Amino acid sequence: MHIAVLGGTGPAGKALAARLASVGYEVVIGSRSKSRALEVRDELVAKWPDRTLAIDGADNEHAAEADLVVIATPWDAAATTARSVGDQLDGKVVVSMANALARVGHEFQPLVPPRGSVAGNVQAAVPRARVAAGFHHLPARELAALDHPIDSDVLICSDHPGATEATAEVVRHIPGLRPLDAGELSNAAPIEAFAAVLLQLNTRYKTRVAIKLTGIDAT
Repeated sequence: MHIAVLGGTGPAGKALAARLASVGYEVVIGSRSKSRALEVRDELVAKWPDRTLAIDGADNEHAAEADLVVIATPWDAAATTARSVGDQLDGKVVVSMANALARVGHEFQPLVPPRGSVAGNVQAAVPRARVAAGFHHLPARELAALDHPIDSDVLICSDHPGATEATAEVVRHIPGLRPLDAGELSNAAPIEAFAAVLLQLNTRYKTRVAIKLTGIDAT
């Protein structure tokens, strides 16, 4: 499968792009600037010379021609970015991974985007795409550390069962991650908001936490 990561030049996006490529996916990093995308591609390839990472770089329009598209931009650019390549996204699975948060003093606070969540706003922007919410709670630094697995659950929600399963299949390919079907896209609101709690825990305990739920027998 060919996967695009739009906004793949930021910390979370390029970490996910590297991790996906490390497990055998063909990945294209998308950016408003093709040269910036290629620069990040070269950076990742140079960082892992002992690995064969199938990563390319392109502007968002060409990157969105991939089979599955991840929106990894800052939250307030996610819907705009999706809309800008809407024709390429028709019928495709589009994964929204951004969290709408603001830092107020020493705390992180969730924000309420249009449609109640970033993922909901993306779905409204590209109504003919099949949007899923996923990858929200994975620490970027750990995601980028390709020599180490990540022990975490990934909560996925969508109004399209096929999009949930396609996203879950990608998650299953990454050692240490377990996909969990968290229901319809309306549940993206609390999933995204919970990232504020995790960041607060990171700050208080000087760590990087991940979610692991007990009592569920799922793979």
